[in-house]
Amino acid sequence: MLGRSLLNFVLLIVAVTCATAQHVPPWTEDCRKSTYPPSGPTYRGPVPWYTINLDLPPYKRWQELITEKAPALKVIVNSMKDVVNAFVPSGKIMQIVDQKLPGLLGNFPGPYEEEMKGISDITGIPLGVIEWILGKRDAMWIGFISRSVLENCTSYEEAKNILTKSKLLAPAYFILGGNKSGEGCVITRDRRKSLDVYELDSKQDRWYVVETNYDRWKNPFFLDDRRNAAKMCLNHTTQEKISLSTIYDVLSTKPVLNKLTVFTTLMDVTKGQFETYLRDCPDPCIGW
Repeated sequence: MLGRSLLNFVLLIVAVTCATAQHVPPWTEDCRKSTYPPSGPTYRGPVPWYTINLDLPPYKRWQELITEKAPALKVIVNSMKDVVNAFVPSGKIMQIVDQKLPGLLGNFPGPYEEEMKGISDITGIPLGVIEWILGKRDAMWIGFISRSVLENCTSYEEAKNILTKSKLLAPAYFILGGNKSGEGCVITRDRRKSLDVYELDSKQDRWYVVETNYDRWKNPFFLDDRRNAAKMCLNHTTQEKISLSTIYDVLSTKPVLNKLTVFTTLMDVTKGQFETYLRDCPDPCIGW
């Protein structure tokens, strides 16, 4: 939860991941029903909540959370260092990370430089390594833009305009939903411009849009049919009947649900609902 009021729309960033064969049994199944409220073998529990108070000075905003997570963060850092040093035993790569990357902070927008300095001081992890971890694990620059939209934009159209036109450091998919009928789209981006904005369209009876991990106008990756599986399940219901429950059913159906599914998030901006659940995909289930 953020200290300031957020927009009345939902923003979901879909990270690009590797996906392969999920098309053939036993990894596919009929559309699931009555899986909500979450329970059973695919449910691993709720996700813990933390409050990040954006009214605090940037240096202090992450203090409580990072103090609790510092031991785990140090384990991650050491593991990543071990992997890098296994390939480059001289240690020069990590030396560059420690000494050179902090120079990039001058290019970071807004309060993020001070926030990362605060994280570095709390954990004792060098600033360059903090930047490296955030960049590798959280698509840092995309996160900056999405957070800026959530903090500052006051309408669906304003948010769509920024996400469509802002320059990025990597390709991305943005799934954007508003709080009015017809406000919803998938924005497919490269670094410099938008490649496609796929919007809801009542005239074409397109009451939902689906994004998995590839451009919608391209054929799925080899044997990856998650998109059609999701569409099939959505077509079993209607716009009038859509709810958190029916969406959870779709997201619980293989191969939409697979071994790489870490969590499922459900959002309803008109009702102010936001729920996140840790997931599992018991065998038989495709690994990715």
